[in-house]
Amino acid sequence: MMEYRNVFQEMNYPPAEVAARLKEIWEHLFVGPHKIYFENDDQTGYVVDTGNNDVRTEGMSYAMMLSVQYNRQDIFDKLWRWVKKFMWLTTGENKGYFAWSVLPNGEKNSNGPAPDGEEYFALALFFASHRFGNGSGILNYEQEARAILHVCLHKDEEFPGLSMWDLKNHLIKFVPNCDFTDPSYHLPHFYELFARWGNTEDAAFWQEAARASRKFLVAASHPVTGLTAEYSEYDGTPKNVKDHDRFYSDAYRTAGNIGLANVWGGNSPALNDCVTRLQHFFNETVKGHENRVYYIDGTPANDTVLHPVGLIAMNAMGSLATSGANATACVEKFWQTPLRTGERRYYDNFLYAFAFLALSGNYRIWEVQG
Repeated sequence: MMEYRNVFQEMNYPPAEVAARLKEIWEHLFVGPHKIYFENDDQTGYVVDTGNNDVRTEGMSYAMMLSVQYNRQDIFDKLWRWVKKFMWLTTGENKGYFAWSVLPNGEKNSNGPAPDGEEYFALALFFASHRFGNGSGILNYEQEARAILHVCLHKDEEFPGLSMWDLKNHLIKFVPNCDFTDPSYHLPHFYELFARWGNTEDAAFWQEAARASRKFLVAASHPVTGLTAEYSEYDGTPKNVKDHDRFYSDAYRTAGNIGLANVWGGNSPALNDCVTRLQHFFNETVKGHENRVYYIDGTPANDTVLHPVGLIAMNAMGSLATSGANATACVEKFWQTPLRTGERRYYDNFLYAFAFLALSGNYRIWEVQG
C-alpha cells in the first residue's frame, strides 16, 4: 500500500487540529456563509468563481476532485451532472470538450475549452470509479473519463478540431488552437495514471507525456529563482502575451504540482530543486516583499499579488518535494494563514484545500477496487 507523507505530523501539529482544519475547509467551500457551492432543484450543483461571477471548468473539476478525496459522492454527482448539462460541447470544432466559462444560469460565455479542466475531470472521474463504483449513463465514471482522454488526443482524427496535447512533443497546450503552453497545466503524476487506466492504445503516449512534462518543468523553472511564467513556449521560455510572461496567478500552482508529483510519481531531484530555489527566493531573496509580482528572473513588476493565500498554499505544498529550513518556514506560514473571505476567495481557497490535503497525507490516489 502506498504511504503518503504527512508533513504536519512531521512538524508535530496536533492531529485533532489537523482534522478540525480539514473539516473547516470543506464547510468553508461547500456549506457555510462563505461557500462557493450552490445547488439547483434538478440534482445538479456548481461552484462560482466569486471574483468573476462565472462557473469554470477549473473550479468544477477541482470541486469534483475534492469531493472524491472527502468521500462525498452525493456532491460529486451533482457537480458532474451540471458539467455535462451546461458545459459539455456537442457541436462545432470543440465538440467533446467543455466550455471553460459558463454563467451560473447555464449560459455559455465561451465555446472554447481550457485543458486543465479536462485533465482534472478525467482523473477525478477515474478516482470516483475506483472509490464509489460505476453507475449508469453519465455516472459510469470510468467510461466518461476514457471518453474525455480519447477526445483530448484524437479530436482531429474523428471530427474537425484540434487535440489538447501537441502530439509530436507530448506537451499540453494552453488551449487547443495555440502552439504554447501553461507550466501549471503540466501534471506528469496524472499522466502516469492515465497510462494505467486510460485506453490501451494511448498508454505509450501518456507515459511519454509524463516524461516530457517533467523535463519541461525543469526547463521552465528559472535556474536561480525557481519561478515559472504563466504561459511559456514549449522550450520553457516565457511567452510574452498580455503580461503572462510573469510569475502570476496560474504559475503559483506549479510548485504544488511538483510537490504532489513527488509523492505520487516518485522522487525527481531535478524537479525538487526547482522548488528548493523557489522557496529560497520567497523566504530569503525577497523576504518581506512576497506580495509583489515578479518576472521569473526575480525582477519586480509594477503589480501586487492577486491571490496571496493561494501563493502561500502552493509554496507550502511544494515542501512535499524538498526539505530544510525554507520548506519548514513555508509550511509554518501556511498553517498560520486562514482561509480567504471576500470576492477573491474562490481560487485561493481551492489551492488552500489541495495544499492542506496533500500536506496532511490525505490527497491520495484511489486505486481500482480489489
